[in-house]
Amino acid sequence: MDHVKVGRVGPFPRVSRPVFLTSVILITLFIIFGALFNQQAEMVFNQAKAFVSLRFGWFFIAVINTTLLMSVYMILSRYGDIRLGHQNEEPEYKLISWIGMLFSAGIGIGLLYWGTAEPLYHYMAPPLGEGETVASAKLAMNISFLHYGIHVWALYGMVALALGYFHYRRGLPLAIRSTLYPILGKRIYGGWGHTVDTLAVFGTMFGVVTTLGLGVLQINSGLESLFGIPNNVSVQIILIAIITVLAGMSLFLGLDKGIKRLSDINIFLTIILLSFVIILGPTQFIFNSFIENIGNYVHQVIPLGFWTESYEGQENWQASWTIFYWAWWISWSPFVGVFVARISRGRTIREFTLGVLLIPVAILFLWFTAFGGSAVHMELMSVINPDIASPGLVEAVRADTGSAIFKLMESYPLTSVFNLLIVLMIVLWFVTSSDSASFVIDMLTSGGDTDPPKVQRLFWAGTEGVIAAVLLAAGGLTALQAASIVSGLPFAVVILVMMYSLLRGLSRDHLILYRQQQWFITEESAEHNSASELPDEDLLKGPPAIKEASE
Repeated sequence: MDHVKVGRVGPFPRVSRPVFLTSVILITLFIIFGALFNQQAEMVFNQAKAFVSLRFGWFFIAVINTTLLMSVYMILSRYGDIRLGHQNEEPEYKLISWIGMLFSAGIGIGLLYWGTAEPLYHYMAPPLGEGETVASAKLAMNISFLHYGIHVWALYGMVALALGYFHYRRGLPLAIRSTLYPILGKRIYGGWGHTVDTLAVFGTMFGVVTTLGLGVLQINSGLESLFGIPNNVSVQIILIAIITVLAGMSLFLGLDKGIKRLSDINIFLTIILLSFVIILGPTQFIFNSFIENIGNYVHQVIPLGFWTESYEGQENWQASWTIFYWAWWISWSPFVGVFVARISRGRTIREFTLGVLLIPVAILFLWFTAFGGSAVHMELMSVINPDIASPGLVEAVRADTGSAIFKLMESYPLTSVFNLLIVLMIVLWFVTSSDSASFVIDMLTSGGDTDPPKVQRLFWAGTEGVIAAVLLAAGGLTALQAASIVSGLPFAVVILVMMYSLLRGLSRDHLILYRQQQWFITEESAEHNSASELPDEDLLKGPPAIKEASE
């Protein structure tokens, strides 16, 4: 089997020169453009973002729903028992660690930033009907569930499954290019493969940098309310530097000692904070509404999932919210997909798909109900009963989205203690997101190497911090966010091709396994033991890898 050619570039010992150099050049040019000409950059990329959102919103919706249908098919199909690795192999990571790392690479930080703010926003300004009513409260939870629910994780799961399948069962590099092998063959090691991997690096870098920049704004808001620390760019750049150093330390320790341990800590702290809010908050309401919210979501998931605003006569709301989310998650899917594939060896396709699709979603739904649902409930009660004073959560969201969760905690005891815990969790989530992204970018720029040199990982972690600091100081984060959204459009096409490739690969794999089983159960197998009648030798040994028929 061929491999991506790697070599030394300066201090970096193992990189794919076309992908590495192209990525560095494009990123550098973007930093210069965004920092020195930030107003022009913001205008250009916002126009591009509006064009993509308004003209291709239907396409993003179609791609997202296709990944969900494909996920359901994988669970129910004959391919479900195929394992990502040897057929008798055990999962590499235990379930709790696997879940923790799923969140570290996926949308763990979204829990803290949007878990309270988004339901409140849709409650006060819904896309349909009047705001601050019982109907808008239910719709707010439905929309929040849609944006963080099974559609998102179906997308991540399909990208990760394709990567894991072609890596663990076919022995191909753990890179986006490998998923196109059934179509392109050995051409994945040429220009097409370099282009796809560079696009993945672009989306991953700009997605994580934008999140890092927005995240320090929320951390700064929390520190201001706790300790009176000024909310300004200087403090935010210091925070970026601290997070970058911590991410570098975690990267230096490696996947098992660094990212895994921090992910385990994050899950532990998440359970503590979630339990605190449920026990000391409106407990009965949380559990009642959790069940009702799930029922409403299941009932509305198809209408909302296919909703395009076509009969409303305008698409401004969806362009700002649902289409924005779909493009955002698509631009992040190479990063999340590579990382999730890296930690999922040994799981069957059915087990993997069910786990990715259901476990994070259940936790996210409970979190959104406990935080966002409770916040909406408090505001709704003040509207229904004038004797109940408004907690001021809607005003907090209008003023500063990131401050919503800190404002909510003012309704609970030990406010300062748990706000400090929230700040710590935000930092840890960002550290794990940053080092996960650095790990993935390094894998992509080193030809799919699953254990790339640490100096390269540190370089990408530092690059993320520098880009975030420079663009935050120059006011260019909006342009960066728009650029990552625009990059989601070409990768949406790649995802469709990727799923088609996966089906082709699985079809051939299942046929070989079926023939192997038939050979073993036949009564005449002992008599017919010539080499020409034996099952595929590589398949008997296990991956890597099942050879292509042409080889």
